[in-house]
Amino acid sequence: MTQLTYQVLGNHLHLIDTGMNHPGHTGCYLLEDNGELAFIDTGSSNNVDGLLEIVGQLGFTTDAVRYVMPTHVHLDHAGGAGRLMENCPQAQLVIHHKGAPHMIDPSRLQQGATAVYGEELFQQAFGDLVPVAESRVTAAREGDLFQLGNREILFIDTPGHANHHGCFFDTREHALFTGDTFGLSYPALNKPDDPWLMATTTPVAFDPDAWFDSLERMMGLKPESVCLTHFGQLQNPANEVGKLRRSIEQHVQIALREESRGEESGRYERLHIEIQDMLLASLNDHGVTLPVDRQKNLLALDMDLNAQGLEVWLARRARNK
Repeated sequence: MTQLTYQVLGNHLHLIDTGMNHPGHTGCYLLEDNGELAFIDTGSSNNVDGLLEIVGQLGFTTDAVRYVMPTHVHLDHAGGAGRLMENCPQAQLVIHHKGAPHMIDPSRLQQGATAVYGEELFQQAFGDLVPVAESRVTAAREGDLFQLGNREILFIDTPGHANHHGCFFDTREHALFTGDTFGLSYPALNKPDDPWLMATTTPVAFDPDAWFDSLERMMGLKPESVCLTHFGQLQNPANEVGKLRRSIEQHVQIALREESRGEESGRYERLHIEIQDMLLASLNDHGVTLPVDRQKNLLALDMDLNAQGLEVWLARRARNK
């Protein structure tokens, strides 16, 4: 088992690097109050042993885990939820009501991902998905509140990246746990106090209009920080949200230019080239000095998924016309 690393963010909040893909790529958060713990996102089944080890390092037993709270069911966020619940007998799983059935019966998630990756790569990346008993699953809806020690965690429905995406807001510390709805911001591409942000248009439910609405409602909470699964805590999000809006708009513009060609053959390849060119130009404008090959390597998976997601979005638009 690879030992996971974590950092203390203050206010009894820890950012755990799950080790997925590369360091500083996929995290989850462990929140503590008055002896109770909540995991927000989990990484994959393969990193659950490391999460449990950190619980012990911090002086707790697994009985202290009250909640497991994936922001959505994509496997880098919720793939480990079932195994974590197996090992945390007092915990309740809290997830968007549209995602709850996939936690109770994850067979379709596993079959779909295995079809994409193949059995060997799927196991290497994620491990088996473990179902959660329906009695231990809370199907969260807009405005639901969850008590953790002496603080309350508010659930808000935030479609755009996925139609089953929700964010969790710590009403006392004004920290908003955003999954993918505040985009991606990798430490290796950030400047001090000046993060670089990009949208993630992963298949299959990218919806820019819903995403813009979600951002308005998120910012209406006046969060003092946002905690991204990919990757880390950003301060003063009101100063940063414009970067994400621009990135969403740029992806939409790429997709609409492609739509105007009226040619589906070769669409993914063209989208991928345009996304890569756009992201590299954005990094250059931001003053990122990493070699271009290193930038491409860090963003390779995201460029692939974003191109796939825009292709699916355009197919959906065509069906709806």
